[in-house]
Amino acid sequence: MTPARRILVLCGAIFVASQFAPWIAEQLVWLWREFVPSWCPPDEFNGSYVCTQVNRRPTIPTVIALVLILAVILAGCVVAVRWCLRPVRDLVPMIANVGPQNLGYRLRPGPGRDELSVLGRAIDDMTDRIAVGYDAQRRFAADASHELRTPLAVQRTLIEVGLSGAPTGEQLALLTRQLLATNERNERLIEGLLVLSESDRGLLSRTPLRLDTITAEVLDAHRARAAGAGITITSTLRPRVVMGEQVLLERLITNLVQNAVKYNRDQGTVDVEVGDDPALVITNTGDDVPPDAVPALFEPFRRLAGTRIDHSGGVGLGLAIARSITRAHDGVITASSTGHDGLRVTVSFPAAASGP
Repeated sequence: MTPARRILVLCGAIFVASQFAPWIAEQLVWLWREFVPSWCPPDEFNGSYVCTQVNRRPTIPTVIALVLILAVILAGCVVAVRWCLRPVRDLVPMIANVGPQNLGYRLRPGPGRDELSVLGRAIDDMTDRIAVGYDAQRRFAADASHELRTPLAVQRTLIEVGLSGAPTGEQLALLTRQLLATNERNERLIEGLLVLSESDRGLLSRTPLRLDTITAEVLDAHRARAAGAGITITSTLRPRVVMGEQVLLERLITNLVQNAVKYNRDQGTVDVEVGDDPALVITNTGDDVPPDAVPALFEPFRRLAGTRIDHSGGVGLGLAIARSITRAHDGVITASSTGHDGLRVTVSFPAAASGP
């Protein structure tokens, strides 16, 4: 029986018992008077104070018996309540045994509509989300370890080469440049990991910000670099207010613009639009992106093989950081591709009541 049915049975039993309680009390008083020697004769009014009150008010024994009966019913209710909640209590050991080693365990209560089935399905759904998050975290840790191990191994090799003999000035300069490039990549990776961690933690404060103004500043900082690579940046910026943090919004737009410039073709274009809904759209004319490969681009350390206009070397966290920042602002970021002529990234934010 479900807890609801058990509680219904308990309520019915209490109702029936309460109806019979006065009659049972009268019967107990009658039995007491019939079979138990009276220590308070009915015609004695000059005895103790208790006997005097009992003789003056004959209903007192019945009331006392009724109170005792109700106390017994209440004591029985304690046991009955535990019986009602036993199905829920039986779930405790099953849930308590779930951990990282057996996140695949599910209650599987079935399609019923009773309370236990609804609760079981909710717990299974919660476990599904925890399992997905745990797997993503474990995969992220493994990928981050791999990404950090590779440049460290390169640095070690370069240092060993430099110490293996007496390098010439030209060789020493080459080793120094390679070490510097590897160190800069490590710095970008660590910085990206820190930004990703901060954005995953959520926003500390929210202020109304002009997304179009922030976008214009980011584009101005990238136009010269894009022009040097043969990329043309066009923009249509309409007023749009977003509640959030300026530093994170700047990082979001910067990552998307840099990604659009980096994965582009010679004499390509990057088109940026700011409006109401979607709030931000960035389209480039870069490599052909298979539609089925688009969702994986937002995962950490996922890169699509292809030519790059910008060969500065990314760390594979640009779009992952963009997704995390968007979620921190209660927004949604999506990407679409027809399989040719680049990628279209769309960012939507909740409407803000007022602007700064």
